[in-house]
Amino acid sequence: AKNHDNTDALRILVQLYSQNKDYKSVLKTISRLEVEEGESEQFTLSKMRVYELMNDKKAAYQELKSLVDQHPLDMQYKTMLGNWLVQHDRQKEAYKCFTDVLKEEPDNSYAQMSLYDYYNATHQEQLAGQMLDKILMSPKSDLETKVMMYRSFIQKNESEGGDSTKVIALFDKALNVAHPSADVAEMKAAYMSLKKMPADSVCRAFEKVLTIAPDNVNARMQLVQMLWNEKKYDLVSLQCKAAQEYNPEEMVFYYFGGMAYYQKDKEDEALREFRLGLAQVNAQSPADLVSDLYAVTGDILHKKGEEQEAFAAYDSCLQWKDDNVMALNNYAYYLSEKGVDLHKAESMSYKTIKAEPNNGTYLDTYAWILFMEERYADAKTYIDQALKNRDSTADNSTVIEHAGDIYYMNGMADESVDFWKFAIQKHTNMLYKCMLFAWEGKKGDGMAKQMKSFRLSEEAIAVIEHRNRELYRSGQAYVESLLLGEKKRPMEEQLLEVLEEIKGELNRQNYKLEKLQKCLDSALEQRRKTEEN
Repeated sequence: AKNHDNTDALRILVQLYSQNKDYKSVLKTISRLEVEEGESEQFTLSKMRVYELMNDKKAAYQELKSLVDQHPLDMQYKTMLGNWLVQHDRQKEAYKCFTDVLKEEPDNSYAQMSLYDYYNATHQEQLAGQMLDKILMSPKSDLETKVMMYRSFIQKNESEGGDSTKVIALFDKALNVAHPSADVAEMKAAYMSLKKMPADSVCRAFEKVLTIAPDNVNARMQLVQMLWNEKKYDLVSLQCKAAQEYNPEEMVFYYFGGMAYYQKDKEDEALREFRLGLAQVNAQSPADLVSDLYAVTGDILHKKGEEQEAFAAYDSCLQWKDDNVMALNNYAYYLSEKGVDLHKAESMSYKTIKAEPNNGTYLDTYAWILFMEERYADAKTYIDQALKNRDSTADNSTVIEHAGDIYYMNGMADESVDFWKFAIQKHTNMLYKCMLFAWEGKKGDGMAKQMKSFRLSEEAIAVIEHRNRELYRSGQAYVESLLLGEKKRPMEEQLLEVLEEIKGELNRQNYKLEKLQKCLDSALEQRRKTEEN
C-alpha cells in the first residue's frame, strides 16, 4: 500500500528544493516519488523541466524522448517533442515530428497548430498562411482550436502594425462557406467592436451572427445596445420583437422594446411590451429589471389617467426593489397631487433624498409633500435646497411655482410674487414654443399632448398642425396670428373679436395658471393694504 503521508512530505520537499534552486535534490526527491507511486508522465515532464533549469539539454531531451517511446500511439507526446526541438533550434527534427504525426492523424489540431508556429518561426509565411486556412476552414477543427488560431493571428498582426483589413479578410474567408460558424461570426463582430470600427459596420456584423444563429442572446443584446446608443428606436423594436420569438424568457428585450416605443411617444405599444415582459416574471427573474418594468408601467398608466392601476404598478415595483428611487419619487409626488396617503408619500420621498441628497427633482417632491402636510417651515428648507440644486437645462417652472406657494405660506409674500411671475412666464414661453415648433414641423404625440396641457381647443391644435406657409411669412407671424386672431375686418369688429378670443383663451388656461393668478392677486392686495397702513 502507498504511504500517503510519506508522498505528501516528498511533494513538499520538491517545492522547498525548487524554491531554493537545489535542482539535484529535486531530481532525487522525484525519483523517490516514482518509487512510491510508480513512473508517470507527470514525473517525467517534471524531471525534463528541472533539467531545462539546469541547462542540461541532453538529459531534458532524453526524458521527453522516453515519453514518446513509452507511448508510441499517443501523438501528443511526439508533437510536444517537436515543439521542444523548435525551441532549441533543431528545426529539421521538429519538422519530421510534426509531419509524422500528421501522416498518422491528418486532422490532429495540436500538430497542425505546432506546424503553423514552426512555419512562422522559420519565416515561411506562405506555408503558414496555408496551414492557418486549413485549420480555420476545416469543419473538423474544434472551436477552441479556432479561437486559439484567431487569437494567435491577431496578436501577430498587432505586433506588425495592426492592419485590421487582414484580420477581417481572414474572418470573411471562414464565413464565406455554405454553413458558416456563428461563433466565428461573433468573434468577428467582437473584434470589430474592440477596434472601434464604425457603428453601422459593427451592427451588420452582429446581424450576420443572428442570421446564422437567431437565438444567440449575447449577439442580439450587443446589437440592441448599439442601436439604442445610436437612437435607432425603430430598429431596436424590431430586434426585440425577434428576440421575443427566439428567447421569450429573456425579459431584457421586453424592457428595451417597450422603452424604444416610449421614446417615440407610442405609449400604448410600450405598455403592451412591458406587460408581455411582466407576464414572464418568475422567482428567478432579475429584481432590478422587474422593478424597472413595473416602474415605467406605472408612469404610463398615470399619464393615461389610470391612477389606481398606476399605483398598483408602483407597489409591485417596490416589492421587487424597495429602493428604486425614480419610482419612489414619482409615486410619492402623484400621491401628493391627489392629497392622499401623505404619510406614505413622505416616507417614500425621504428615501430618495437620502439616496441622492443633491437631486433637485427629489428635493422638490419632498418639499411639496411637506407643504401638503402644512409643515411650511420644513417645506421651505427643502424647497430652498431644490432651487439650489435644480437642473439649469430643464424646465423648472413647477419647482418655482412650488417655491411661490411655500414662501407665501411662510409669510414671504414679496418673494412668492416673484416666483409666481417667473412661473407664469415659463408656462407662457412653453406654449409659444409649442406653437413655433408646430410651425417648423416638429410635431408628434408628445407635442399634441403638450399643447393639450395648455387647454388649447382641438380646432386650435388642428390649425397648428395643418399650417399654411403661403399665408404667413414666418413662424413668428403665424404664432402671433393664432394668439391675436388677425382677420381682415373693420377695426372695431376685429378688436371685439380679439377681446373675445383673449377671454376665451384665459378661460381655457389650465388649473395651475388659474391658481397662480389668484394667489398673485391675493399677494398684491395684501401688499397694498400693508403700504396703506
